[in-house]
Amino acid sequence: MLVLRSLVFNTLFYANLVLWLVFGVLPALLLPRRIMLAVAIGWSLSSLWLLRIVAGTRCEITGLENIPQGGLMVAAKHQSFVETFALVTVFRNPVFILKRELTWIPFFGWALNKLRMIPVNRGARARALSQVTRRAKVELGQNGRQLLIFPEGTRRAAGAPPAYKFGVAHIYAELGVPCVPVALNTGLYWPRRKFLRRPGTIRIEILPPIMPGLDKISFQRELQERIETACDRLLAQGRTELAALGLDPLATPDNP
Repeated sequence: MLVLRSLVFNTLFYANLVLWLVFGVLPALLLPRRIMLAVAIGWSLSSLWLLRIVAGTRCEITGLENIPQGGLMVAAKHQSFVETFALVTVFRNPVFILKRELTWIPFFGWALNKLRMIPVNRGARARALSQVTRRAKVELGQNGRQLLIFPEGTRRAAGAPPAYKFGVAHIYAELGVPCVPVALNTGLYWPRRKFLRRPGTIRIEILPPIMPGLDKISFQRELQERIETACDRLLAQGRTELAALGLDPLATPDNP
């Protein structure tokens, strides 16, 4: 049953993505940016609905009261594809830092450019970081947007040792805005590079903000401690739930 539900969900998920790209993104390219934002939110909500109805996986987001007003950073744990679209339903004027190669993809890349996401050339390193910071200052300062960052740079398997990059601390110091940490256990239910979608409740927790003013090292330490402590708690909760269903992911670990 788990394999069948996963197969049906994956098929419908990507079919739904294609429909939104053709009938949502293409028309929105000719319209104001707010229409493209609405399309992105609509696709995100429809994807979460499919995940709940077909795969039996709910997505619970808590801690909304911890989000301050105005421009801010959001530093989220990255275990799965889920958080990349689930967070769009909460932070409704986001700007992501992403690989520039994604902007070259037809339809999808055009939408990213329309939404003024920030592409980065990972090979450029210091110069890329400077360009990212400059663009982020404009988007957060003039437009009050939310900069979404995955501090580890790429997806990590649920429970894998943390690997935070120092770039997030540099951006925090340069922007001078609150940073909202986000913990989650998405990798238990939608593991990276895996076919199966496990039923249960995905939990995404928005933690109290780290206010501007810390030095880079103190910020990096505080951010990692907050996120990892909360993630450990959410992972333990999820594993208990899955074990009760006979689906304990520790029996078939998702290796990093």
